[in-house]
This record gives sequence, C-alpha cells and structure tokens, in this order.
Amino acid sequence: MNNYKLTIQYDGGRYQGWQRLGNSENTIQGKIESVLTEMVGEPIEIIGCSRTDSGVHALSQIANFKSDTNMTEAEVMNYLNRYLPRDISIVEVTLVSDRFHARYNAKDKTYLYKIWNEQYTNPFMRKYSMHVEESLHVPNMIKASHYFIGSHDFTSYSNAKSKKKSMVREIYSIDFEENAGFIEIRVRGNGFLYNMVRKIVGTLIEVGLGEIDAKNIPSIIESKERVQTGRMADPAGLYLENVDF
Repeated sequence: MNNYKLTIQYDGGRYQGWQRLGNSENTIQGKIESVLTEMVGEPIEIIGCSRTDSGVHALSQIANFKSDTNMTEAEVMNYLNRYLPRDISIVEVTLVSDRFHARYNAKDKTYLYKIWNEQYTNPFMRKYSMHVEESLHVPNMIKASHYFIGSHDFTSYSNAKSKKKSMVREIYSIDFEENAGFIEIRVRGNGFLYNMVRKIVGTLIEVGLGEIDAKNIPSIIESKERVQTGRMADPAGLYLENVDF
C-alpha cells in the first residue's frame, strides 16, 4: 500500500470549499477524488490538512491518499493535472511513510489575507482580494492584532457548529505587509476554526476604519458570544499559504 502526499494549489472561487459534500460534487476534495478513482479503478478518499471554506483559495494545500497502485509520483502528478479542472493544480506528489497523515501531522498553518485598500476596484484582483475603499489605519490594526496572539477560546470568532470539540486555538503570529495598494495579513497558528481567520480579519478592518476600539477585543474573546463580533471578511481574499509538519 503506497501513501501519496499531494501539494495542491487552487482558485476556490467557484467551489463550495475543500470538503466533499453529500449534496454537491462541486468541492475541491470531490473533484480530486473523482479523478483519482478513475485513475486507479477503485474508490479513493483523500485527507486534507485544512478544510478551506467556500470561495477560499490555496497556495499550498497538503493532502494524502493511500492506494495499491504502483504508479510513480510523476505518473500520478501527470494524470491528475491532465484531468483536473484548470483552476486546480497538483504541484508536487511524493511517496511518504504509511504513518503520514495530512491533517493530524500538521504542526502549524499560515493563512494569507489580501485587502485592496484603494478608492477604486482593482479589476484584475477583484476575485482574489477584498476591496476596502476607505483608508485603513494599519498601525491601529497592528496594535489590535496583538490581542489575538496566544492561546484562546475562539468561540466568538468562529461559526463552527459542533459544541463538542474544543474551541481553543493558539495563534503564533499576525504579520502585516503593505505593497502597492495591498495590505497583506498573515495569520499563523496551530489550527483554525470554521470562519475564524475571516472573522479576525473582519475585526481588524473595523479597527482600521475606526468603527471599534481595539481594547474591546479581549472582552469579545472572553464573552464566547458570536454576536459580539462584527463583519466577516470576504472569502475571495483568503489563501491557505503554508503548512508545516
């Protein structure tokens, strides 16, 4: 039994997220599994390191699948890229240990969020960034981001439906970069809840616009009340950028 590790890039704009859904074939996982099943002639299930939301992109999604096929890494990669839609690309295939698990072995993940902060829309990036036409005060956003660093119960900053699983996650860093009209925010942590990064970025945008005071963030986190959080950033600006194992 071979265990194949996939490094995947995708434009998530027209998909209902990563995770396969019973009532829809329009997911990244579903598309890749369908091609793999045709390739080996038996049902294949792939394990992804992160369940990106509907409309979210990936620069480096990691997944693995097991199969008795004797195909080489190059053959698997060529087959996938030949039959997958053009907005999904397999950039690397590697044979790994049988014990490798894309989800459980991930140590930390980095998400990138892109904001186009100019008065007018950028027609070339409108599907790949969030447009905020009012000028954002980045120094205030940086100060506000410090309140999210560390280990917290992020119930307030998630739309996760399950109440049985722990909502505690640790954020290692939040970094900002301004470049030619873009504000890029990188959030690195040991894991993220459903909609968590988009809600955090939404709060940072509200701080940057002067709509809320950064000092309110600790009380919002401690409240564990989702109604306390404001806007949620658009999915178009979010990318799974890196995963470390």
